[in-house]
Amino acid sequence: MTAIVPLHTPFARSTNRSVRTRRPNRYGETIVDVASKGPAHMLIAGLSGLLSPGRRSPGLLVLVLPGGTDNSHKPFSPWQPSALRMYPFTWSLRLRFGRSVRVHQVGYRVYGWNGDDNSPLLPARAALDEICRRHPGVPVVAIGHSMGGRVAAHLAADRRVIGVLGLAPWWQFADWRHIQPGARVVAVHGDADTRTLAKRTRKGIAELSALGVDAEFIPVPGGGHAMLDHIGLWQRSALDFVGERLSALRGA
Repeated sequence: MTAIVPLHTPFARSTNRSVRTRRPNRYGETIVDVASKGPAHMLIAGLSGLLSPGRRSPGLLVLVLPGGTDNSHKPFSPWQPSALRMYPFTWSLRLRFGRSVRVHQVGYRVYGWNGDDNSPLLPARAALDEICRRHPGVPVVAIGHSMGGRVAAHLAADRRVIGVLGLAPWWQFADWRHIQPGARVVAVHGDADTRTLAKRTRKGIAELSALGVDAEFIPVPGGGHAMLDHIGLWQRSALDFVGERLSALRGA
């Protein structure tokens, strides 16, 4: 199996006997070959980057996009809380759907959006291009938390992206308007979130629906920004969204 992981990922370092690391590509990523196919090594590869188990063609590709902050040029780390919070989503999707789906958690270069620099977009678009190169013709859905929800909306301007799941998305600048009209959009937001506003997310979904986009808002009563409450609801939203998209593709 092969995984793409960010440079200096702790998981790659901790498995040096069973992992062979090649030189980084132009996006600052390193290709890692996991020699063992045991469950422990599969878990390590699954948590560290882009996993492609086996040769069977998947029915759907999933990009998992962690959060960040407004302004910061601090290097993005796979150990930081925003990345750690998304690993359970990444792993649970792989466990649920197996080889039917490829799930890739994206790492950025830096932690912040940084105004007009749009810092997360270059590595996110590179990840989109890479998985589409590996699996040509397979559609993509983007799942993003907070700043990752903003990244997901921008990626969905690309018609290869057929779905967006925003988890407490940071849509401060009407970022939902980037989403192409053929995408399915679901936004899940807690009404106790003080970092990003559920009412703005609801407004975005209403605007998309008025334009004929298949869009849905799911409120989380008492839900905060970090998704550490109602954990089952947040987790199920991702599993249900991917399952729904996969079923729709199979029925098409």
